[in-house]
Amino acid sequence: MKVSDFMITDVISVTGDTTLKELLKKLVNNKIGGVPVIDEENHLIGMISDGDVLRYIQPKGTTIFDAISLVMVSEKEDFTEKLAYTLDHEVSTIMRKRDLKFVYADEPLERSLRIFSKHHFKKNSRHGSG
Repeated sequence: MKVSDFMITDVISVTGDTTLKELLKKLVNNKIGGVPVIDEENHLIGMISDGDVLRYIQPKGTTIFDAISLVMVSEKEDFTEKLAYTLDHEVSTIMRKRDLKFVYADEPLERSLRIFSKHHFKKNSRHGSG
């Protein structure tokens, strides 16, 4: 079996200039937890997930319990102000750019499964939880 036997072809992606607010809307609307970030020529330049955004907007001294965002807000920092400010930031400011893992459509499926397992990747699904 090859990767192409299991991959989706209608990939949802964003560009580096997509705002975090636009990204979160896209994730929620498509029921996914992350997307590739592409340039104007459709080349992969990074990856970003809901967890990346939560870690970025997290006030100092708080704990994130899950990806839906149960957040305990510190009195030292006004979370509402920080949230409003950071949602206008571009995806490129926090996307992962290094050590990206990828496979090609014609490669054996086993290779992608080894990568998922080794790096503890989870699946993203538009039809269920990620």
